[in-house]
Amino acid sequence: QLQLVESGGELVQPGGSLRVSCAASGFTLDTYSIGWFRQAPGKERHGILCSSSTGRSYTYDAAVKGRFTVSRDIAKNTVTLQMNSLKPEDTAVYICAARPALCHSDYKEYNSWGQGTQVTVSS
Repeated sequence: QLQLVESGGELVQPGGSLRVSCAASGFTLDTYSIGWFRQAPGKERHGILCSSSTGRSYTYDAAVKGRFTVSRDIAKNTVTLQMNSLKPEDTAVYICAARPALCHSDYKEYNSWGQGTQVTVSS
């Protein structure tokens, strides 16, 4: 059974850094791409970055470019989202999702989802 579990979300001050992880089970990362999405209250879920099954990463949201990066640990079957220089507008539920193909920015192209982890950026 394919499963994704996010962890690491918390309250952080503006300008701070945070690392959230997505632990995968039931499949291996070398055959799936993992997308990171976020959803703020009252807003639609949208893609921010993706770690491809080929090992490449992609940034879909210009608002996080240069601040957020994604990496994968094949041995741990985990994908990590590193967030730096956090801003209040980064406050959202961060969700990882998997698809057995290359990365895609549209959340509708993913068929397996984690439960999400709350990241709040506030002083």
